[in-house]
Amino acid sequence: MPSMHLGHLSHKLLSMLALSLLIVFCFNTRGKALTLEEAIENARENLPAYQASQMRVESSRDLHKASLSPYVPTVDVSAAHRHHDTDAARHDLSTYDVTLSYLLFDGGSRRANRDIARLNLDIDREDLSRVYLDLEFDVKSAFFSTMAREQILQQRKIRLEEAHKDYEVAEGRHRLGAARLSDVLQASVRLEQARFNLTEAEGLLRKGFTELNSLMGIPLERHHHLRGELGRLAALPPLEELSHVALHRPELKQTESLLHISKSSKSAIQSRFFPTISANSSFMQTRRSAGLMEGFTTHDASVELRATWNLFELDKFYRARAARSGIMVSERDLEETERQIRLDVAKAYEELVTALKSISVAESQVAQAEQNYSQAFGEYRVGRGDILSLVQAGSFLAQSREQLIFSRLNLALAIALLERNAGVETLENLIPVSSGNG
Repeated sequence: MPSMHLGHLSHKLLSMLALSLLIVFCFNTRGKALTLEEAIENARENLPAYQASQMRVESSRDLHKASLSPYVPTVDVSAAHRHHDTDAARHDLSTYDVTLSYLLFDGGSRRANRDIARLNLDIDREDLSRVYLDLEFDVKSAFFSTMAREQILQQRKIRLEEAHKDYEVAEGRHRLGAARLSDVLQASVRLEQARFNLTEAEGLLRKGFTELNSLMGIPLERHHHLRGELGRLAALPPLEELSHVALHRPELKQTESLLHISKSSKSAIQSRFFPTISANSSFMQTRRSAGLMEGFTTHDASVELRATWNLFELDKFYRARAARSGIMVSERDLEETERQIRLDVAKAYEELVTALKSISVAESQVAQAEQNYSQAFGEYRVGRGDILSLVQAGSFLAQSREQLIFSRLNLALAIALLERNAGVETLENLIPVSSGNG
């Protein structure tokens, strides 16, 4: 009997120990802080759009290597075996041929095609940088929005506590006969509204984590503790500097590469107006056999220099004209892209300036609202104020607190947008995103 009791006790202790370890593990897992840099890195490793852009760069790199082929001799080997069965005799014929060919001159077509392949590789590299900038902006937007929703949830918990405190004071004064029933009802309405707002904030927070987790490629229902500051900016660089840095944006570099492709395409088309010169060397061996008798073998070695010149083909004249028009179109596209980039930077800059100014106004409103609520609560508690003033003061305080959070969120999003439009990872160092991200 004592042994059974000790066994049951040890089993109970082991179960409690295992439960304690599980609770500690879950707490540590849930409590692990997630930084913005970690979120961006997770998205970079898991986002399909970024991975597809990396694969596209690898494909273009292989095509660029393949464009070297016209500069390298080609070797062709062929073999054939024929069996002849006629009334006179039966015989077999075996032929083996090795041909070495090399293109000496083609009017610049192979050089133009190689330049186009290199430029396409540059375009895909810049597209990888563009996708990375979009990835950064999307993660920053989701990260800061979720962080703001966390802070709003905390503020609404505080709002619920304040509403509950107002309700208790109103109910206590009503029991003492110092307040009317309408005071209790007014406080009750505000309390229920605070509970509703808290539930709404919890749902919005879950939605924010769902969006952030989707970008990072992790389970959607997972929650994190987000670590960082909302709306922090050490210094705002001048607009001229940002506009200059923005001219290194991937979109502009891609447009420049498209202009060079148009020029190379024109060179490739103009090469059709020149002759093509190639050298060929061939070695052929033929073996003939008839019946059981051994046949005879012949050899043929030759060297050939061939020149081909197309004197007239209607489409090459019109293609040359179209290539010249394509260059002018690419030049206008480059000017339009530069104009749009400068405009995007200027608009984002003004949004950031406005967001900076709104922070101080929102902070001032919170300070005034806190003082107003404290005054209204003190007056109502001693019977010198009315419940309506208290409820309105509490509502205005809650709104001003959330408005401050939204102002900080707007600042954070304005910073992220300006960084995206300027093509930099952070405004502090103003280093353009390199096309070598992949």
